[in-house]
Amino acid sequence: METLLMDQVVMELVVNGGNARSKSMEAIKAAKKGDLELAKEKIKEANEALNKAHNFQTNLIQKEAAGEGIEISLLMVHAQDHLMNAMTVRDLAKEMISMYETFRK
Repeated sequence: METLLMDQVVMELVVNGGNARSKSMEAIKAAKKGDLELAKEKIKEANEALNKAHNFQTNLIQKEAAGEGIEISLLMVHAQDHLMNAMTVRDLAKEMISMYETFRK
């Protein structure tokens, strides 16, 4: 895979992962304040960013499966780590929103 293209993919993973993490944190803060509708909207936005990142990641996996070599760099490892952290924060945010909903009943 060309270096420029790989750099673009890495940046897409980092940017979309970062956006998803930020939206998830905003969801937690909204739920904490009692604005559960806003919290759910922020989770939806986090999911959209994660879906974008996932599409780039899937493209890489497909290329590698097709025999096209993928260079593993420190930046790629960082991007994957960033994405996985974003997914974890999103999952925890969803659980926290559910808890806040239960507490408010």
